[in-house]
Amino acid sequence: MENISSVKIIECDESFYLRPVRMVYEQDGKQKFWDLMRVHDSVAIVIFNTTRQKLIFVKQFRPAVYYAEVKHEDCDGDIDVKKYPPSIGLTVELCAGIVDKDQSLVETVRDEVLEECGYSVPLSMFQKVTSYRSGVGVAASLQTLYYVEVTDSMKTSNGGGNSHEGEYIDVIEMDLKEAHALIYDEKASRPPSLLLALMWFFENKVSGKLFQKL
Repeated sequence: MENISSVKIIECDESFYLRPVRMVYEQDGKQKFWDLMRVHDSVAIVIFNTTRQKLIFVKQFRPAVYYAEVKHEDCDGDIDVKKYPPSIGLTVELCAGIVDKDQSLVETVRDEVLEECGYSVPLSMFQKVTSYRSGVGVAASLQTLYYVEVTDSMKTSNGGGNSHEGEYIDVIEMDLKEAHALIYDEKASRPPSLLLALMWFFENKVSGKLFQKL
């Protein structure tokens, strides 16, 4: 996971995933512009293993997070991985994936849970929670959040993502106390979607007595 070297920042002239554009418009008679990008919509899943009462997350190296931690003056040429170890780019996230196939959202969710976390789950077991814009500044893709309860008997593989797509994903488990602490743990790199999902989970899926023990 952290065996990363020869890191460089170079210009990106084209991409399969991003399309930068500039919007020019008038607002109250004033000419304005805004630079933005079109990106894929996505899905994310809160996974709760009822056999062991643990939430299932994924950990992976995110280049954007790593890049955000590197000072601008250190971006020319090779980045010093001793000064900026790959660990600063590791995130704790929900199982998730982009919507890029000709299938329903719930089918995409099912596939991501199997590929990333190794659980084979019937479509009927997924509960849609809500949809929201994952960002509003530069990109505003739509992410749809789902919830599913799994058991150890549904585990068919170790997960880890699609190796054909170059994914390197570690599956991690947290008990309820650990997961609740993650909401306010600023030392852990975690996206807003995870915080929303955890707050929803503890409000809607954890009983009052159990919640008081956290």
